[in-house]
Amino acid sequence: MKAVVYDEYAPDDNYARILKVKDIAEPKPKPNEVVFKVKAAALNYNDIWGMRGVPVAVPLPHVSGSDAAGDVIAVGEDVIDIKVGDKVVSHSNMSCRVCKACTDGREFDCTRRTIWGFQTGPTWGAYQEITHLPEVNVSKIPEGVSYDQAAAASMTLLTSWHMLVGRAKIKPGQTVLIMGGGSGVGSFGIQIAKLYGCTVIATASGDKLDKCRQLGADYAVDHRNPDWSKEVFKITKEIAKSSGGVPGIDVSFDHIGETHWNQQLTLLKYGATLVSCGATTGYDAKTDLRHIFFKGTNILGSTQGTKAELDDGLYWMGKGKIKSVIDSVYSFEQAAEAHTKMLTGKGLFGKILMKPEGV
Repeated sequence: MKAVVYDEYAPDDNYARILKVKDIAEPKPKPNEVVFKVKAAALNYNDIWGMRGVPVAVPLPHVSGSDAAGDVIAVGEDVIDIKVGDKVVSHSNMSCRVCKACTDGREFDCTRRTIWGFQTGPTWGAYQEITHLPEVNVSKIPEGVSYDQAAAASMTLLTSWHMLVGRAKIKPGQTVLIMGGGSGVGSFGIQIAKLYGCTVIATASGDKLDKCRQLGADYAVDHRNPDWSKEVFKITKEIAKSSGGVPGIDVSFDHIGETHWNQQLTLLKYGATLVSCGATTGYDAKTDLRHIFFKGTNILGSTQGTKAELDDGLYWMGKGKIKSVIDSVYSFEQAAEAHTKMLTGKGLFGKILMKPEGV
């Protein structure tokens, strides 16, 4: 079967040099595993980290990809709920399932966890015609949700749901700031916050603001404008006038990091929350501690989430309340082009998909 494989790293981000479509062995299911034919797979930034070999030296030869959706074609003898013919999507958080964190329902805190398609291998990920996962790492796709929609949701929907619902515990009526609303996690963040009855202020580059509003954002601000935070605070003053509350943000949803970190802290109300799942602009953020101790700010880290949270998000996708935003679709043969587009972010809004030839 065909797969997108690399045998060496590309610290210079020259993906065309290393990414090749090759024949690899078709997987056979272990007793607890599900084998499925890939109909759609989605790109994530961990693909780029893997190809760089930094911050994790991933196994080589490597097949990347943490999000895949498709049709089950074989199951192991110990598989209970998944049947041949089922439509499934990956849950890429692979935890040990036996440690205290896992058995406490915090599989995302498992110290032995790995991310499928990023840290696994060799040659085990989403960018292959047929792939395999433990039963506990797949979810059934609800009726009415396409393979493309499911693949585009897998990691980013889970991440966004865990950030806002699992960690920040958003409530109706709150004002939520979604940083980077044009990204995969940001586009889901907007929709989840609206599902919970929040007022949403989204940030994005200027060419993506209308699309953020179309997703449900009540307000959209260009975060490349040096005065972006002043504009956000002005909006919160208008909200406060109409609601009788105080200006500021109740929950800030961050994955941008260094360049916008301290400005987010200044926008928070007393007792408010900033929840972070990443730092695409850098991790060495400046922090004015007065905005933390004096205001009683909650700073929450967040990564991945539980399979139950993924199922919750998929349920609402099946009800038509949440949708994946898909930017573009590429073939396996166009893998280098697809990853370059994700790296540059130029004109990118939503998720990039890849598919095997003929799908």
